[in-house]
Amino acid sequence: MPALPVLFVSHGSPMMALAPGEAGAALQRWGQALAARGDWRAVVVMSPHWMDPVAAVGSHPMPPTWHDFGGFPPALYRLQYPAPGDPALARSVVERLQAAAIPTAEDPERPRDHGVWSPLRFLLPQARWPVVQVALPADAGPAAVYAIGAALADLRDQGVLLMGSGSLTHNLMAFFAGRPTLDAPADPAVQAFSAWVWDALQAGDLTALLDYRARAPQAEQAHPTDEHLLPLFFALGAARWPQTAGQTVQAITREVQYRHLAMDSYAIG
Repeated sequence: MPALPVLFVSHGSPMMALAPGEAGAALQRWGQALAARGDWRAVVVMSPHWMDPVAAVGSHPMPPTWHDFGGFPPALYRLQYPAPGDPALARSVVERLQAAAIPTAEDPERPRDHGVWSPLRFLLPQARWPVVQVALPADAGPAAVYAIGAALADLRDQGVLLMGSGSLTHNLMAFFAGRPTLDAPADPAVQAFSAWVWDALQAGDLTALLDYRARAPQAEQAHPTDEHLLPLFFALGAARWPQTAGQTVQAITREVQYRHLAMDSYAIG
């Protein structure tokens, strides 16, 4: 059986949990294939909605579903994702980060934020596989986040699905300025940035991606701040991309929602 892929998923707006668009259907299709495999046991995921001074690791045995947003419909606050945690796996993640000289700590209290549970509701709706979350260090750039993923890469050989959850574009000022509909035509700047990232992935150009802020078109508009793109580098590091011969990056979806939110999600093999 092929090795487990590493995933990068865009979780977009919290409303994805109720109005997922094509991105939700695409994650469901991929999740059905993952669920059918018998060679994996847990998920380790990084989300930008947990930022910490270090790459902390959640070790709660049953993390509560955290509705870490405000002003949305009541139905959104009733959603739950009751997947268990895995304290033993969390300890193993901490040990790997420590071995790579990456500052870390266990957090046995941290709940599960929507950057994790919102896409997993579609990818793995059964909520039966343990999920362990890694914090995004608040001062980390692309290379440092890549190194965090790379420190955990061997977990793929132990049946752990590694995933970064962010958003390929994330300009909330533009979104709230216009309040576009889910299916509004994509902003050309969003399309340009998404196309540049896709082309760099297909070319295996890690150097360009690490320097995306200087090289990518419309980078400042796509990401006024870095945090929602950084989980892509966690996923690339976890796949040790592009160091392994024969690696591919497949698009799970490249939908744009609400004009400004590129929902690009990738499977890195």
